[in-house]
Amino acid sequence: MDVLQQKGLTPLRVILGFSLVSTALHYAHNVVRAADYPQIPGISVLVTQIVVASSWVLFTASGWLGYRAYEGGRYPRALAFLLVYSLSGLASAGHFLVGVPRIPAFWFATIVTDSAAAVALWVFVTWAWSVLNRVTARDQVSTQH
Repeated sequence: MDVLQQKGLTPLRVILGFSLVSTALHYAHNVVRAADYPQIPGISVLVTQIVVASSWVLFTASGWLGYRAYEGGRYPRALAFLLVYSLSGLASAGHFLVGVPRIPAFWFATIVTDSAAAVALWVFVTWAWSVLNRVTARDQVSTQH
């Protein structure tokens, strides 16, 4: 499992750093300018702002817990937390379920970068899980012989 630490930690840091910057920008804009985004009927702008801000904090906490678990070699736990964190990028794309946001291009781009960060994290988790499964399978074969 050394390969997960040796080859995985730097890409994970890059992906998480990129995601943190992208989601912080997008979610902050979404809170400050909530009325500029498509609204879900029956949900006030204030409730939307509270949900968005709370969601970002919870998603980011999950990313932090995933990173710390990965650093500590607790890979299954880490990958689960990282998948939850990736939902922060997927949630950004959810704007399109209720309409196209009428926002400046820069802020619109953060929806795309959030989604790209989520996909990058899914690719990373898939890679790490496959490495983890290969190592576990190899260890099981070794103990059976």
